[in-house]
Amino acid sequence: MLATPPAPPEGEGPGETVASRFAFYQRAGGVLTPLVTTVFAFFIGGLVVLLITHKNPISTYKAIFNGTGLNWFFPWISHADRINAAFNLQSTLLLTTPLILTGLAVAFAFRAGLFNIGGQGQYAAGSIVGVWVASSLTGMSGFPHIVLAILLGSLAGAGLAGIAGFLRATVGAHEVITTIMLNWIVFWLAGWLFGQQGPLQTSRERSLTQSNDIAPNTHLHVWWGNPILQGLHVGFFIAVAMLVVYWIVLNRTTLGYEIRAVGYNPEAAGYAGIDVRRAYFLAMAISGGFAGLAGVIDVLGWKFVLSVDDVQGQAGAGAVGFLGIAVALLGRNSAVGIFFAALLFGALLNGTSDRHLDPAVFPPTLAENLTLLIQGLVLLFIGADILVIYLWRARRRVVPRKLARTSST
Repeated sequence: MLATPPAPPEGEGPGETVASRFAFYQRAGGVLTPLVTTVFAFFIGGLVVLLITHKNPISTYKAIFNGTGLNWFFPWISHADRINAAFNLQSTLLLTTPLILTGLAVAFAFRAGLFNIGGQGQYAAGSIVGVWVASSLTGMSGFPHIVLAILLGSLAGAGLAGIAGFLRATVGAHEVITTIMLNWIVFWLAGWLFGQQGPLQTSRERSLTQSNDIAPNTHLHVWWGNPILQGLHVGFFIAVAMLVVYWIVLNRTTLGYEIRAVGYNPEAAGYAGIDVRRAYFLAMAISGGFAGLAGVIDVLGWKFVLSVDDVQGQAGAGAVGFLGIAVALLGRNSAVGIFFAALLFGALLNGTSDRHLDPAVFPPTLAENLTLLIQGLVLLFIGADILVIYLWRARRRVVPRKLARTSST
């Protein structure tokens, strides 16, 4: 069993990275800090609901919670309410599935001291390749066809992120800039592929700017709920399995040890014989593989077709790839934390949808804005709690000095 890399020193040496500092804050904050952060964000969101809409925030949050389907776990929910709660919970878990994977994409790169902000482009690349493979090769049987689509879609995301990792490793190009540029390359590439006279445009109706439907035998199996009403497919278990893979790779493999060592201090890792450039490339490639997997699972699980609007319309801050950043930060880059953070954001997206909010409780037209507000507050307070821990750390260094001066006097 490999040893854990040594903890960074208390002082901020020249080789200390953002990953090493965040690792300290993660140990210092524990589980309590993200919980307090989330509760405080919902509290401020409730005040905004009260002041702007003059609606009862408690009633609003109750309606949102019921819309998430999480009340299905309450034993006193029965009959029609339980059926409705089960349907809502299936929708919540469908949204949670890609958020787990895009959260892993951000977290894995972050462990190497890299910031993968291109999760949305990698997600789109996986979707494009997935829908192309699943809508062609129609002579293949179902299971091999699904496996091939998943593998190639994941490789598409890995290849896209690997470009950013390669540029960082060879010429020092910052991955934030390169991943943003690669995002837009993928978005506009989709416009050509599925646009008018594009090579992947549907053959069913030439006026539609979308792909062909995927083959029926490539649909992921729905294990809970009605397939016609889009129940929960097996992609959820794939995402959960990737949480286990993420933990094993980082904590039980040589590659994971090297990536964490580079994230703590790349200079020291290089002196120890670790190939830092290789670690950068592999960290970004594996990171993009997680995001590409999210894209292909959504295509095979419930989308079944991809249009130009599906890809280019996901360039906003509320898209699943960008929400992965919030998931990773709130989950503190841990497998368990990422699962619950993804569940929180998935529940928030589903619970605030128009169909769940009664206008007497909260205006449905403002539901998306409420979602973005709470997401923004969570991110804001994540940064705030890191600042508080940093100040507390500084206080622990200042107080002994004061005591020493008092004693000498």
